[in-house]
Amino acid sequence: MTLSSSQAPRVELLTLGKRLRFFRMKASLTLEQLGTQINMAPSQLSLIENGHREPKLSLLQKIAQILDIDLADLLSTAPPDKRSALEIELDQAQHSQVYASLGLPLIRGTKSIPDDALESLVGLHREIERRDRAAIATPEEARRANTESRLRMRERNNYIPEIEELAEELLRKANHTTGALTHRTVAIMAEQLGFTLIYVDDLPHSTRSITDLKNGRIYLPPASIPGGHGLRSLALQAMAHAVLGHDRPSSYTEFLQQRLEINYFAAACLIPQKRAVEFLSTAKKERNLAIEDFRDAFGVTHESAAQRFTNLGTHHLDLEVHFLRSNGDGSLQKGYENDGLPLPADPTGTIEGQILCRRWGARTAFEQTNRTSEFYQYTDTPAGTYWCTVQTGTTETESFSISFGVPFDQAKWFRGRDTTNRTVSRCPDPSCCRRPSQDLANRWADSSWPSARMHAHVLSPLPQGSFPGVDDTEVFQFLSRHAAQT
Repeated sequence: MTLSSSQAPRVELLTLGKRLRFFRMKASLTLEQLGTQINMAPSQLSLIENGHREPKLSLLQKIAQILDIDLADLLSTAPPDKRSALEIELDQAQHSQVYASLGLPLIRGTKSIPDDALESLVGLHREIERRDRAAIATPEEARRANTESRLRMRERNNYIPEIEELAEELLRKANHTTGALTHRTVAIMAEQLGFTLIYVDDLPHSTRSITDLKNGRIYLPPASIPGGHGLRSLALQAMAHAVLGHDRPSSYTEFLQQRLEINYFAAACLIPQKRAVEFLSTAKKERNLAIEDFRDAFGVTHESAAQRFTNLGTHHLDLEVHFLRSNGDGSLQKGYENDGLPLPADPTGTIEGQILCRRWGARTAFEQTNRTSEFYQYTDTPAGTYWCTVQTGTTETESFSISFGVPFDQAKWFRGRDTTNRTVSRCPDPSCCRRPSQDLANRWADSSWPSARMHAHVLSPLPQGSFPGVDDTEVFQFLSRHAAQT
């Protein structure tokens, strides 16, 4: 159970009180007897033991001397026994917002409550909190939290210097200085953190990797996309939780923030800041910036290179940028901008799942006969003119495009700036591309009946585990199975 800032002081006082009572009773002293020796009324001493009053350090020193214990034993933050731990947890749970919203009375964990009844009450509170966490792991909550995260990153230009420094430090320890980050170097980095990388073919379907904290193992899938970037990135992301000191997420917002941070860490390792900035700065001086060159120099995917550029482009190169990944049907999977590109959004500000304008390069690139090389385009929008470079690709189930761009006056630094491809977008004006022409509507509006494809994710429930979308039972069975094999 996670402590809020308002709960922490009360729990600390309650723990101190429980320890004081434990050692007093161990010394076979009543409240009256101890109160007499420290010149304090039993009622006042009782307030301290119940966590309702904060004692002075001088008083605690005197009590410790009388009880013949070290002051450190009295001030320890650990409950003195199982019963005390349950009483503290019950108090903490009953002061949570979740319990307060139920409008139920408080129950004190007094001596009159049997141990099994107390344990049952605490168990019920744990289940209430678990269900409350699971209830917010919904598509609506995910969209809200993701929008907040995107806006926070926009404010800081998608740049996290603390993670950059951590990545550089670990790479130095692993003696990685030049060239693409190899699988061997990633394995060395894992070993230095106390982990062994193990490749298996039976990972639970709801996971990308699993870390066995007890035995220091990181389980990864055996296959990856061409070039091995996927496996390196997955391993680095798993390691990042330890590097960044993550605790189990207590909310969906915290889960998404951790996901963002581990992805950032992996990218900062695969494309180290110092060498990346040197590479990009040289290319900018030569007016020859290109995502494909950046990609090839570090042996990563086109998408990773484009996203990494958004981390470094504004902070180090004074460039305002945007990045989009969209499906072949024009639906936006993820996006980022700090250059004012008018991304489509719903009333809550969510951009994921929104349909991009048919005139944007992210969609017109699919109309090209030759899709093996990057496609360049200028697009006039209500917010100004933007230049973009687009690379299309396919997965087993769909086609997609990776689009990276800048405002018109910054295109001068990029290869492809001399393109003659130019379109005009009036979106979000429906007359731009969202409504069929009048001729088409007159011809077909009353003479067609398409059968719509149902998107499976609309009705798919999220497994209710400790981590959103992860099936705990599958994970624990997997770990037990592999632990038994060693």
